[in-house]
Amino acid sequence: MSYLLMIVEPHGQREARGRAGGEAAYAERLAFAEGLKRRGVLRAVESLVSDHKATRVQQRDGRPSLVDGPFTEAKEMVGGFFLLDVASRDEALAIAAECPAARWCSVEVRETGPCWS
Repeated sequence: MSYLLMIVEPHGQREARGRAGGEAAYAERLAFAEGLKRRGVLRAVESLVSDHKATRVQQRDGRPSLVDGPFTEAKEMVGGFFLLDVASRDEALAIAAECPAARWCSVEVRETGPCWS
């Protein structure tokens, strides 16, 4: 079964911890990802840059609308993800609890599947 561990972090957290703190946090996540690779459960992992560089695209009445970040209505942003292939939801939840980012962010666990489920 595929599960997405989505790292949801508060706005401003990256600036508050500074470059050295950010590099240390990133190194922890890389080590965590390597451990998941060795266990054979990691399908993909990526960190995302701040939503200051993001653009939202919507299409309404046949016309695209683009909105550049940061998105002031949002208190959090998606900072990255781990895509897992595990036997059960319980295994995905256990891995999420091991994730270093869970100490300073939320780790949202979502099963992959069709959009109607």
